[in-house]
Amino acid sequence: VGIVGLPNVGKSTLFNCLSQSKAQSENYPFCTIDPNVSIVNVPDKRLDALNKLISPEKLIHTTVKIVDIAGLVKGASKGEGLGNKFLSNIRETDAIIHVLRCFEDTEITHVENTINPLRDCEIIETELMLADLDSLDKQIQNLSKKAKSNDPDAKKDLALMKDLHVLLSEGKPVRSASFDYEKMKKIKTFNLLTSKPV
Repeated sequence: VGIVGLPNVGKSTLFNCLSQSKAQSENYPFCTIDPNVSIVNVPDKRLDALNKLISPEKLIHTTVKIVDIAGLVKGASKGEGLGNKFLSNIRETDAIIHVLRCFEDTEITHVENTINPLRDCEIIETELMLADLDSLDKQIQNLSKKAKSNDPDAKKDLALMKDLHVLLSEGKPVRSASFDYEKMKKIKTFNLLTSKPV
């Protein structure tokens, strides 16, 4: 699970709370450059109940890997603020926790200079969609050659990619689409940022 958001909104603070880590979290943008990573146990009352009932020799909790990703800014999809590197960190995750700043505090800087969670959410979502459009453009270009050779799978994938391109061009994230199970499974292989659950 990747923790994403604008710089200096509390991503590393949340990471530290979830993981009981001591990742640097300071009051300036881009305090985090390289991702912080931690593996944490997932609390489960059912497991605790089974443990009391059965008393096994060993109790193994389900774990989740949490990645604190550096802040994205407007223009990240075009490389602003080391955006390409950060976007690739997000690409490696299975889900996204989107952190939005909803509190006023003149002591804590904000990259947009005002507190507006809806605008901030839109900035991140737009950057992820722009990155997905760029990724799809490259994948469509590569797959078009294969589809011309009458490869039925390539033709099917190409048609799906084009549908996703239209969706993203309309400002809708891939996760908002309602495709059948087989198409959703295929979409996962395209590794699009906005297909990840938030």
